[in-house]
Amino acid sequence: MKILHTSDWHLGRTLYGRKRYEEFEAFLKWLAKTIQHERVDALLVAGDVFDTSAPSNRAQELYYRFLCAVAASSCHHVVVIAGNHDSPSFLNAPRELLKVLNVHVVGALAEVISDEVLVLHTEGGIPELIVCAVPYLRDRDIRVAEAGETIEDKERKLIEGIRDHYAAATAIAEAQRFALGVDIPIVAMGHLFAAGGQTVDGDGVRDLYVGSLAHVTAAIFPDSLNYLALGHLHVPQKVGSSERHRYSGSPIPMGFGEAKQAKSVCIVDFDHAEPTVQILPVPVFQRLERVKGDWPAISAQILELSAIHPQAWLEVIYEGEEVISDLRDRLDKATANSDLEILRIKNNRIVDRVLGQIHDEEMLDDLSVDEVFARCLTAHQVPEDQQPELLRAYQETIASLQQNDARAE
Repeated sequence: MKILHTSDWHLGRTLYGRKRYEEFEAFLKWLAKTIQHERVDALLVAGDVFDTSAPSNRAQELYYRFLCAVAASSCHHVVVIAGNHDSPSFLNAPRELLKVLNVHVVGALAEVISDEVLVLHTEGGIPELIVCAVPYLRDRDIRVAEAGETIEDKERKLIEGIRDHYAAATAIAEAQRFALGVDIPIVAMGHLFAAGGQTVDGDGVRDLYVGSLAHVTAAIFPDSLNYLALGHLHVPQKVGSSERHRYSGSPIPMGFGEAKQAKSVCIVDFDHAEPTVQILPVPVFQRLERVKGDWPAISAQILELSAIHPQAWLEVIYEGEEVISDLRDRLDKATANSDLEILRIKNNRIVDRVLGQIHDEEMLDDLSVDEVFARCLTAHQVPEDQQPELLRAYQETIASLQQNDARAE
């Protein structure tokens, strides 16, 4: 039994105005070929299939075309759960139809937890894998809000709710395995933030709960799980020190902060006493490069890139002390005879910082929503002792908006 674990495709995502459908299509074609070449039996997609809750028609086309390609391959099953970027109702809408293709979708918390526990069979009807397909658990799914709660109370309830949900799903899976009388693997899926998880600048990973609560530890997951396939963090990594608890990471860089990061998928082979995990590198379909320094350094890097990676997309961060008023013109001339494309220019001039004028060079993309709100509080001279509570109320409002399912009636 061999599974492939991937997540965080974010189909439809743009990068500073540039559409990336060619990258997504190239990745999905590569993934379909890899599934066939590696003779993968089950594909697990651990959330954030799409970048928004209302994906474009082209993003949807890529998704459904890929599922059809996998259904025609040697892969027996596909299991897809929703992430925090996905619309649960949108993913769930074609669920019954997709079952015909052996594609199992769990977009939202099931009314009965046993509906999240899937027993997958071979073409001959023999049970081969049990999957606890736990989607992204929204705050309202696992915690009942009470008046006067402290941040510590919310944290405790969220952690307990997540732990109890996985314990219940795993207990059902163990009972089903016992009833079947066969020793088959139990795999759990999830979309959450594990404590100590690694992120990078500009990856677009949202805080799942208000104030970054509920960064769960590896200890909340039952020991009986043979593998834990997680999504949400874009850096491929283990949870704690376990080889069997992993984030696959995003398959393509979501921002320039991930430009130097090796992307991969996880292939898990259960044909041994202990599952073996192979980290399979994903090719680079569109190179991103971050160029930074003073003007001579930037100029030299651009010259080098034009020879080595002539079709890269660039983020240029100017860090020189000299005030350059024609920076854009210089960059255009430096890239004129190449296919290099500059998507973003960020000016971090030391002179500007000394003069306190850094806001002149800032873009809205440089700020988080919390930073924008904090600056509004300062601009409107809100007393400092009132700001923390107002910021927390604002964060709860934003979290509530992000968790609303825009596609649901």
